[in-house]
Amino acid sequence: MKRITTLLLSLAYATLATAKEVRIGLIGLDTSHVVAFTKIINDPKATGPLANAKVVAAFRGGSLDVPSSANRLDKFTETLTKQYGVKLYPTIAELCKNVDAVMLESVDGRPKVRQAIPVLNAGLPLYIDKPMAGSLADAIFIFDYAKKKGVPVFSSSSLRYGKKSQAARNGAIGKVMRAEVHSPCSLEVHHPDLFWYGVHGCESLFTVMGAGCETVERRTTADGKIEVVGKWKGGRVGIFREGKGYGGFAKGTKGESEVGGYDGYAPLVVEAVKMFQTGKVPVEPAETIELFAFMEAADESKRREGKPVKISEIISQARQ
Repeated sequence: MKRITTLLLSLAYATLATAKEVRIGLIGLDTSHVVAFTKIINDPKATGPLANAKVVAAFRGGSLDVPSSANRLDKFTETLTKQYGVKLYPTIAELCKNVDAVMLESVDGRPKVRQAIPVLNAGLPLYIDKPMAGSLADAIFIFDYAKKKGVPVFSSSSLRYGKKSQAARNGAIGKVMRAEVHSPCSLEVHHPDLFWYGVHGCESLFTVMGAGCETVERRTTADGKIEVVGKWKGGRVGIFREGKGYGGFAKGTKGESEVGGYDGYAPLVVEAVKMFQTGKVPVEPAETIELFAFMEAADESKRREGKPVKISEIISQARQ
């Protein structure tokens, strides 16, 4: 039965890849990303994978206890419906009946686990914007449930697709032995500290370093900013710091380079649409899980007054 299901899904993605248009639905209209992504995808001059995709539907969502959600929901909803002709549906289940793929955009990570379930039950490929969830446990559940259903899921910040970060990941400076990145890190009371905005810099760090982080130590810089030091297998070191803008550097066995820069939303959007069309995820779930464990471990290290925390311990606790 599992082999039959896999075959049917493969045929479905092959159909999407050659179809005239992949219909995309949005969940959560409380982030500027919904307008930015729709502008990119629905551009009549779009080429490549985007030429065969269109955002056509949405479910409003929204979180009343998060001001940046509640205060922006109506504005973005109006833009999407009036400027782009996006049709609203009263439930996620109804949305799923009228689209081929979904972008889960809710700015609040907490509701994403329950919002993802009906999408996965419908068998639709799913991109989840940052933060993927409100906890590591929820992120793991989503990936595990998606695997059970045989549905591709991908989550990433746009910072993963910075040109120099991608070059370092792909071997431009050899094996990366040390990377230091920075990004803004505003906090939101309902989320672990790095989930809300520090996730951008942490995504850059994992793009460059890859999986394999073993321990995490959280510190405070002389000017009161967050600093998180990760130690990878083989003596490799990756550091995230709270700072202005996006950037950093990496040292590898063949040289060094700037990394951590922001090069727009388009590369991320293209990767999401390619996954919708092919069923192939661009980032393995294990790496994304480790990224979220890194961020939760930073909070645990803070509770332990800066002592090292094992990533394996944090993942094990989240799976219990």
